[in-house]
Amino acid sequence: MQKVLNLFDFKQKVDYKTEILAGLTVAMTMIPESLSFALVADFPPRVGLYGAFIMGIITAIFGGRPGLVSGGAGATVIVLIALMKTHGLEYVFGAVAMAGVIQIIVGLLKLGKFIRLVPQPVMYGFVNGLAVIIFTSQLKQFKILVNGQYEWLSGSPLFIMISLVALTIAIILLFPKITKAIPASLVAILVVFGIVLLFNIDTKQVVDIASISGSLPPFHIPQIPFTFETFKIILPYGLIMAAVGLTEGLLTLNLVDEITGTKGNSNRECLAQGTANIANGFFFGMGGCPMIAQTLVNLSSGSRARLSGIIAALTILVIILVGAPVIELVPMAALIGVMIMVAIGTFEWASFKAFTKMPKPDIFVMLVVTLITIFLHNLALAVLIGVIISALVFAWESAKRIRARKYVDEAGVKHYELYGPLFFGSTTAFAEKFDVQNDPNEVIIDFAESKITDMSAIDAVNKITERYAALGKKVHLKHLSADCVELLKNAAAIIDVNILEDPTYKVVPGKK
Repeated sequence: MQKVLNLFDFKQKVDYKTEILAGLTVAMTMIPESLSFALVADFPPRVGLYGAFIMGIITAIFGGRPGLVSGGAGATVIVLIALMKTHGLEYVFGAVAMAGVIQIIVGLLKLGKFIRLVPQPVMYGFVNGLAVIIFTSQLKQFKILVNGQYEWLSGSPLFIMISLVALTIAIILLFPKITKAIPASLVAILVVFGIVLLFNIDTKQVVDIASISGSLPPFHIPQIPFTFETFKIILPYGLIMAAVGLTEGLLTLNLVDEITGTKGNSNRECLAQGTANIANGFFFGMGGCPMIAQTLVNLSSGSRARLSGIIAALTILVIILVGAPVIELVPMAALIGVMIMVAIGTFEWASFKAFTKMPKPDIFVMLVVTLITIFLHNLALAVLIGVIISALVFAWESAKRIRARKYVDEAGVKHYELYGPLFFGSTTAFAEKFDVQNDPNEVIIDFAESKITDMSAIDAVNKITERYAALGKKVHLKHLSADCVELLKNAAAIIDVNILEDPTYKVVPGKK
């Protein structure tokens, strides 16, 4: 058995009891969420469950790291709502498969590593925004459908729901003090389930969302015209879904890396997500990506291997096939309590302490990402804007760091010893360092503590040499690194820069 498991990256010793119980707990939290997301997008309920099973089983076995749980996530489903309304379910399946193809291309090109460029304030904002979304999404369960309109519960039904949620939370908080052998979330669900059945309490159950019984996911080629017009319709949705799925997935992978102190494989995760979404497109699933809430439930239940994800996916399939009548009776209050605790655990409370220590630009980035995530539910946009703002702040701060130490040696040569990077953001400050009119006929610019990094920097150097050359003065560039020299050589066809190798230093003479 262990040899078989090792084939699927089970290189560490597997605690089978913990993994199985964690998988069952994850399945219990994934079912109502997948159903809810499917109904929000007007998909048939089983499309949500099929999506959860297919994403879960494929990524659990072949994904980028153990412990990561994938399913029919709301972040990707939201992208498809407009397509569902305008063109119907068949086009949705086509877009899901298209997203999978794009994700596989990203994985094959090994572009997953670029997620490392996401700064920590963006991570804080992303996680905090998701925590708020997870929490607020539970509030809709306190509504019921009356005459075609959703209304808030009131009176005894509201009191019962709140009491059961509070009981669930209390069990999750207190049970670990008794034992950690069994996941507290699973115990809470079972206890509340038992109380409701024993005392015949009238409260909202899973069946009130939708029926979940069905068959194996059927093979289904999307019934759409295979034309360029169809391609133009589904491509934008596929691109956005792929971007959202990879962004949420790889950020979640990084989060799991931090929690477990291990390292996942981002490119492998891209390939697994892509394969799973292609399968969803051809097996009646709504697609998805890694789910941070369920992943945190999995980790908090003690899982550190792939087995829990496999168990969760298979549990969902078994429930679809034979266990629906029982699972449909599970009180929603128990699942709400579990998800509220997940939201509390997801939130980076340490970010509040960081307010007094983090630079103001980082605080601004964190707040922007959080607010975009909460109000627009667009994780890809939130992270993209956060990264752009962080990059601009970094460029601005780096631009201010370029300095120059100036002196004239005994031979009457003016020296400029530069400190800090020379790039597009610092070229203006660089040009202001030189006194071209009053400098002697020979000038040395020393790059021992600086570096030419881009085309803007090369252009700035060229303009300085031109200004000196216009007055008949000569400029030498000293201590250029090999890669800087290569940059200048590559730019020679565009910019009039000549490089003269010198045993002591690299020299670029000005024009005469």
